[in-house]
Amino acid sequence: MLKKTLIGLAAVAVVSAATTGAAYARDQIRVVGSSTVFPFSTVVAEEFGKTSKFKTPIVESTGTGGGMKLFCAGAGVQHPDITNASRRIKKSELEGCNANGVAPIEVKIGFDGIVVANTKQAKPMNLTLKQLFLALGKQVPDKSGKLVPNPYKLWSDVDPSLPKTKIEVMGPPPTSGTRDAFNELAMEGGCKTFPKLAEMKKADEKKYEAICRGVREDGAYIEGGENDNLIVQKLVANPNLIGVFGYSFLEENADKIQGGTIDGVAPDYDDISSGKYPVSRSLYFYVKKQHVGAVPGIKEYVAEFVSDKAVGPNGYAADKGLIALPDADRKAVRDKVLTWTPMTGDEVK
Repeated sequence: MLKKTLIGLAAVAVVSAATTGAAYARDQIRVVGSSTVFPFSTVVAEEFGKTSKFKTPIVESTGTGGGMKLFCAGAGVQHPDITNASRRIKKSELEGCNANGVAPIEVKIGFDGIVVANTKQAKPMNLTLKQLFLALGKQVPDKSGKLVPNPYKLWSDVDPSLPKTKIEVMGPPPTSGTRDAFNELAMEGGCKTFPKLAEMKKADEKKYEAICRGVREDGAYIEGGENDNLIVQKLVANPNLIGVFGYSFLEENADKIQGGTIDGVAPDYDDISSGKYPVSRSLYFYVKKQHVGAVPGIKEYVAEFVSDKAVGPNGYAADKGLIALPDADRKAVRDKVLTWTPMTGDEVK
């Protein structure tokens, strides 16, 4: 009995160490999360490794949803210190973090636009949010307004002004923050152009979201995984394929692919920054409060990431496609972040 008790006490001690002092056992920052934020996080990590006394952080591209799961699983050496996100943390994720003893500190780093792109060997696609919803919605209104399983096979079926080519769109999977943002901004944006569907939100919000954010599963939408570079390669190989991904990948591959307009607005820096481009979003990373001061270099890494040198309009992350926050917003983020205050829960719905 005494032996079992001692074993039990030892186990408690191990768990306790894993959630407190064990974080000291690691001397290299570990970052997970969004594939969209990955290029920015990587370039900051590389600069930080070159210019500081600390090791270059390890940055993994796991997708926003996957990163949140890893990040929120607990505190201690076995869990990552930071997660990147191409959308804001969800209330359910924050509650999961808190339940596991994790207090996230939110850091907004800039903007990104979700582009609808194709190869330069084809004509650019110029679409409206309504056309995007009709092309990709799982259920769409027919001419009488009745919801039916998506019947459209060709872009010209959606609108005669569009090409007579098969609807083939390759984009991110459900675990991706880009997919979440695309569903909310593009799909729901198009869905709301139908007054009866827009009215449904008040009566039955769950049904409204299921319809307005539901993507068809009959092969017209192809999940390309978390690697946006793979989508770019597929676009080059297939002139009829349309790709959905972040603006930074368009910037990096501008010699091969082109972004189409959405509601008449092209995906360029100024229009995404101003919010004129209809499918623009904020980008974030989240820091584990329990690891600040425990894992060496976190404070210094975050300070580097929020500096104008990194994320200002002329910062080195801008060269990778990051669209800077306005000057006053960047200062406000920097001032708040460096107080190391975790989220309260009131920030998200």
